[in-house]
Parts: sequence; structure tokens; C-alpha cells
Amino acid sequence: MPFPTLTIVTAVILFVCTFIRSAVGFGDALLAMPLLAMVMSLKVASPIVAFVGVAISLTILLFDRNAVDFKSTWRLIVATIAGVPVGLWLLNQVPEHIVKWVLGITLIAYGSINLLAPKYPYLRHERYAFPFGFIAGILAGAYNTNGPPIAIYGILRRWSPDDFRATMQCYFLFSGITTLIGHSLAGLWTPLVWHLSLWTLPGVGLGIYLGGKVNRLIPQPMFSQIIFGLLVLVGCLFLL
Repeated sequence: MPFPTLTIVTAVILFVCTFIRSAVGFGDALLAMPLLAMVMSLKVASPIVAFVGVAISLTILLFDRNAVDFKSTWRLIVATIAGVPVGLWLLNQVPEHIVKWVLGITLIAYGSINLLAPKYPYLRHERYAFPFGFIAGILAGAYNTNGPPIAIYGILRRWSPDDFRATMQCYFLFSGITTLIGHSLAGLWTPLVWHLSLWTLPGVGLGIYLGGKVNRLIPQPMFSQIIFGLLVLVGCLFLL
């Protein structure tokens, strides 16, 4: 693919994925990685997505930091750190396709049940963040997919769309910075990665702005349904 065309395609993909993350709080990497993999190698796509993810988190937190549930966030981060080694062990010991099928079917079943009969429990205390963060850490260590458990926790805590969006970014900022450091140590920050990352920033900024507008227009019941729908979509992506 010609260089200018690659730049435009990358910018368009990341604009769409940024809009989705800004509107609902997560899901950008799960969509961006398979789309970018169609036009570039994963060694190029991965650091670009990580860079954009940190840029999104920092920008949203700059304006919405007062909406962050910090009591939940630190618990989620600590539990995630504890779960990562288990995920790495799982990656080495259990066949990948089995774990992905189990995870995909679980997400599809959970999302579908709550879409059809939305009577899910209400978690009244932040201590429940620990098991959800631990599961997120396992998925992060195994497949770099820690978003779904955190999203489920936020819905069960009845976070408003504003709180959900801001708290998710605070959590993802930690994991994103860690990922960026890892990519740097691995030598993945090539001139091509820098070029594509910087040229995506105008579209990323527009996606954050438009997604934030949409986030504030979504009523709580509809927001929960959107999150459960995204969980079903993520489950399908695991199966595929």
C-alpha cells in the first residue's frame, strides 16, 4: 500500500475507534487491532494503538478527572497486577483456542442475558473491584484484553456514563503506559510507527470530542444496553 494511502487509512480507522472509546469508555483496541492488521504488521499496529490509547486516556482525564471513581480504580489496578502472572501461566499451559472459545461464549451469554432480561445485581462496595481486576489481569497477561471485566464491574456498580468513561480511562492509562514502556524496550518505536502515530492525532482529537458529546447524551438504561451489546460483539470476535 502506498505510504500516503496507509497514513489516511490508519487515521480513519483510529478516528472511528477513538470515537467509540470516547463515547462508551472502551472497545477501541479490540476493533483497531484486527482492522489495522489488514494493512500493516502487528509489530507496527500494536505500538500505534497503545500510543493512541494513552493519548485518549490523558485527554479525557484532563477534562473529566472529577468523575473518576478512585476508590475502585486503585483496587482494580492492584488486582490486575496480581492477575497478570496467572494470565502468563495460562498462556503457556492452556491451548489458546480453548481459552478464547470459553471467554467468547461467556461474554456472548452474559451480554445476551442482560440484553434480554436486564436484572443484573448492584455492587454497593468497592471491595468487589478486586475479583474483577484480578480476572482483568489474567486476560491482560494472556491476551492483552483486560477491558471486558472492568466494563462489567462498572455496569454492576451503576456508574453513570460520565463516571464509566472517566474511570475506565484512569484504569487504562496505567496499563497503557506500561505497554508503551514495553514496546520501547522491545525496539518497536520505528520511524514508521512515529509517523503514523503523529498523523493520527488530529483525527483522534476529533474522535474524543465527538464521542464525549455522544456520551453525555446517552441515558443510563440505554448506556448499559450498549455496553452489553459491545460485550456480545467482543465475544464474537474471540470466536472468530
